[in-house]
Amino acid sequence: MRYRVCKSIEVENGHMLSKHPDKCRFPHGHTRKVEIVLEAATLDDNEMVCDFKAVKEIIGEYLETFDHAMCMNTEDPSYAEMKERHGDRVIGFDHEDPTTEVLARVIFEEFAGRLDQWKSNATAVYPIRAEVRLATIRVWETSSSWAEYGE
Repeated sequence: MRYRVCKSIEVENGHMLSKHPDKCRFPHGHTRKVEIVLEAATLDDNEMVCDFKAVKEIIGEYLETFDHAMCMNTEDPSYAEMKERHGDRVIGFDHEDPTTEVLARVIFEEFAGRLDQWKSNATAVYPIRAEVRLATIRVWETSSSWAEYGE
């Protein structure tokens, strides 16, 4: 049996899906909810998998880069113009559409790397034990649709 905890963070984010056959190829936005699920076989000395504050500190700044940003495939014909016009508010995805599935994978990979660094920080106010692992990242696109990535 394993313990699991989940921290949710919301972000306003847009994307364009250049490979989509219908309306989703045009710029549109979502109120996305990102769920970070961590797990461990045991609890720490405070009877927790980890403190929720650590999760927010690990990934909050990174997720902020997606807030009010437009995610685009770098192969989209309008990518260069959008990037020049809006700078860091346009996030390029190399040769792939930034679907909710792709966003879940990208956030998973980023969090996993940051989690490893956090675990090795002996001075962290909210330490995370070596046994704690990232189980999944779930990204909600609407109130009824989500995509999840995990190992």
